[in-house]
Amino acid sequence: MLFDWFRNRRRKELLAEAFPKEWLEVLERNVALYALLSKAEQKKLRDDLRVLVAEKNWEGCGGLQMSDEIKVTIAALACLPLLNVGHDYFSRVHSILVYPSAYRKPRKRPDPDGFLPEEDDVVEGEAWVHGPIVVSWEGTLEDARDPGRGRNVVLHEFAHEIDFLDGDVDGTPPLSSREQYRTWREVMSAEYERHRRDSEAGRATLLDEYGAQDPVEFFAVATECFFARPVALRKRHPRLYEVLRDSYRQDTAARVEKAKGL
Repeated sequence: MLFDWFRNRRRKELLAEAFPKEWLEVLERNVALYALLSKAEQKKLRDDLRVLVAEKNWEGCGGLQMSDEIKVTIAALACLPLLNVGHDYFSRVHSILVYPSAYRKPRKRPDPDGFLPEEDDVVEGEAWVHGPIVVSWEGTLEDARDPGRGRNVVLHEFAHEIDFLDGDVDGTPPLSSREQYRTWREVMSAEYERHRRDSEAGRATLLDEYGAQDPVEFFAVATECFFARPVALRKRHPRLYEVLRDSYRQDTAARVEKAKGL
């Protein structure tokens, strides 16, 4: 109780200060999706990202020198899905580790005779239950400046953290009602199977083929597309768009159309 009081007091004092001009320049330069938000949403995002920057342990890896630009860019993207839902600033995430670019991750590849010697995957991000978020700065910046790429490593990894909130790693975030869970299971199962079949058949997909691995990765990939290419997602996967819209409580396609005057 006392800890909560001090934490809330620190947050109140932090948010009473003027938002740094240099940080606003970072948002306007690096985070293309920021310009699509309403004035109220922009204010909420700035407040949330300030708390995330202040309360997480930020660490540069692989020779990367940590900077405010890196922190603000990543924190803004991480907070974007939280705009209209109650949240605790990803309290389970204590550290955010950032590499200069894609990095090597040791793995073991099973074969019929057991395990081969360790090989390396080249990855741009990871999320751990009760552990850190790891992302590539190069990938983050490219995704943040050009949503048309249809992918976003920060949104992907923090979508996993949203998935983890209910204690199950299953590609289902906390929802508000039994009816919403029922609709979610029905739609996401069908959309995942469709995506898996299309990927296996080599058919072009709007969603990143990485989502065909399992429902957990499918949710993270769908989240990327929901924010990065929402109009295309609504057109090609209307039911998937609807369940994500209802879960995140954001109509991202309408936001893009309004910004473009459509």
